[in-house]
Amino acid sequence: MALSLIATAAVLGGAVLVTDRRAAAREAAAEAAFPPTGQVLTVDGVQVHADVRGEGPDLVLIHGASGNTRDFTHALADDLARRYRVIAMDRPGLGWTTDGGAPILSPGEQARILRAAASRLGATRPLVLGHSYGGAVALAWALEAPQGAAGLVIVSGATMPWEGGLGLWYRLTDSRAGRAILAPLIAAYAPARLAESTVAEIFAPDPAPPGYLERVGAGLSLRRHSLRANTAQVNGLLPHVRAMAERYGDIALPVEILHGDADTITPIDTHSRRLARVIPGAVLTELPGAGHMPHHTHPEAVAAAIDRAARRAGLR
Repeated sequence: MALSLIATAAVLGGAVLVTDRRAAAREAAAEAAFPPTGQVLTVDGVQVHADVRGEGPDLVLIHGASGNTRDFTHALADDLARRYRVIAMDRPGLGWTTDGGAPILSPGEQARILRAAASRLGATRPLVLGHSYGGAVALAWALEAPQGAAGLVIVSGATMPWEGGLGLWYRLTDSRAGRAILAPLIAAYAPARLAESTVAEIFAPDPAPPGYLERVGAGLSLRRHSLRANTAQVNGLLPHVRAMAERYGDIALPVEILHGDADTITPIDTHSRRLARVIPGAVLTELPGAGHMPHHTHPEAVAAAIDRAARRAGLR
């Protein structure tokens, strides 16, 4: 019996070692393939990655769950940089921004860190665009520092309280055991088809742009620390959104909201239609038949919303 237990422990220990080594090798390969595209600033012990390009009014871009700056910089940012100074930043724990040792950072804490980084770059009153989870961060930015933003653009935002759970993946990882076991296994062994199916689900019913996976740096999202940070943040979002929603009526900035009516990730009925009713003067643009990623599938509509927000804020 004792020998059997020792043998089992040895096998498990070997499996853990092999998994960790394989995960580390795949993480190193992803980081080599997708290095930082901008500069890294230190804010309260957090290393914040910011890609800055263009000239004009300051525009901060905040990505959603599992994302990074490349979700903006491989396409949309270059077009916007013709008339804005675009600052795309990785959220804490994702991309090349660290989490400062606290992966369950609230949208408000993330906004404070990113706002400080933007200020360090000279952007003290930018337009702030947030996509999906980044929409909650953009709203927290305005709630906590109303003089620190000129206006908001919320794209497919996760911004209002919802009923029900978040799906099987988030249920499985919402535990210490899940984070300890699943994150290394995914980092070490996730096949390419997992990323492909995930992207297809996120974009549906729209197709992903050709070459999206090759450009966006999906491997960065599959690192162990990024998987843990992302699941912790998403699992912890609802109570923060509930508290924030009670204050949305205090937002006095120009707010443009853009949302596809076929979005199944953050359904428009749950989020943007309700959000538009509680923020005074908010303007909602609905995109018929569009899914969760209009900054890729409908970039002209996103750019138009940004331009409207800039004009309403007196920046253009």
